[in-house]
Amino acid sequence: MERLTSPPRLMIVSDLDETMVDHHKDPENLSLLRFNSLWEDAYRHDSLLVFSTGRAQTMYKKLRKERPLLTPDVIITSVGTEIAYGNSMVLDDNWVEILNNKWDRGIVQEETSKFPELTLQGETEQRPHKLSFNIDKSKVQAVTKELSQRLEKRGVDIKIIFSGGNAFDVLPQGGGKGQALAYLLKKLKTEGKLPVNTLACGDSGNDTELFTIPNVYGVMVSNAQEELLEWYAENAKDNPNIIHANERCAGGIIQAIGHFKLGPNLSPRDVSDFLECKADNVNPGHEVVKFFLFYERWRRGEVENCETYTASLKASCHPAGVFVHPSGAEKSLRDTIDELGKYYGDMKGKKFRVWTDQVLATDTTPGTWIVKLDKWEQIGDERKCCTTTVKFTSKEGEGFVWEHVQQIWSEETEIKKDDSNWII
Repeated sequence: MERLTSPPRLMIVSDLDETMVDHHKDPENLSLLRFNSLWEDAYRHDSLLVFSTGRAQTMYKKLRKERPLLTPDVIITSVGTEIAYGNSMVLDDNWVEILNNKWDRGIVQEETSKFPELTLQGETEQRPHKLSFNIDKSKVQAVTKELSQRLEKRGVDIKIIFSGGNAFDVLPQGGGKGQALAYLLKKLKTEGKLPVNTLACGDSGNDTELFTIPNVYGVMVSNAQEELLEWYAENAKDNPNIIHANERCAGGIIQAIGHFKLGPNLSPRDVSDFLECKADNVNPGHEVVKFFLFYERWRRGEVENCETYTASLKASCHPAGVFVHPSGAEKSLRDTIDELGKYYGDMKGKKFRVWTDQVLATDTTPGTWIVKLDKWEQIGDERKCCTTTVKFTSKEGEGFVWEHVQQIWSEETEIKKDDSNWII
């Protein structure tokens, strides 16, 4: 969050499973990729992305290897009981201290073991401030009442969250996704970075609290589960700041951005003519997002009559511009664009996707920009990532000129001798 020197224009706080990620009806991740392009194109430079998930960190990292998730600025895991920041996921120790108040995990473990209705979930879901079980829905009310009374007598203050039709989480009273969001907003306000707008996004019972925080917009995606819809009908149906989207998962998030007029809501992936794909704000990051989307469509054979765009792209490359391949090989930028011609449609019918992450542009000197990003490429089940640096120059009224592109394999990529599929 240190990269922002002023209040974020927008902070999106989103659940992952069946909210940001559609596990059931979108095997190609198209909805998620639409959101990714929109975020990197229009929001990354001045906004905050927060994931708030029931998953523990281990399972969150597993999901990142399976789906094209962006890197969030903040990750809230284990149903709001752990908050971490940045790429290195540095834990917030102050939040840990808050949760320790009137919490004794040993006592909670002892008392929950007395309920045969509770079946302990896997070891990865058991955390210092969260015990997770499965339970039959018909038993929830009775077990909640009895367990709460027993722990209260022993001086332990808990919160029980039921979600997903069978998940039963026991947390400290101060925990949960809503309290974690409230804490984060308070922290940002103290730092003088309270977001101009905040949008909470969810689909299940453990997301309910997100929609109770004051001055926060909310969207329940169209595939929201019964327990969340019941809460909405009883508590928030007359609240104009909370909507039930008619699009699934990430598509519903994009819909909410438009509904509440929080900023641009047209994803570059929804634009077919690249010459018409123009950003509202002059930002070289937009050029990078647009190019790699073109590159994906070109190799998938989905672009027709694009000679005008490629000619425009080649003209925007400096005559002496250089592209440095992650292998270390160098070639002219203009030659690289020409070389793309022979790869048209070579990935047609294959599981081939390209996306950009952490696209950040810096105005280093007047008329010179450096754009840094992670460029991801997936072919079948194999994924590769390159840390990419692009140097642009610009003159008023003349657009951006590509001066230099350098790519380096990221630490997350297993390097193989055959990198022939990686063109740019």
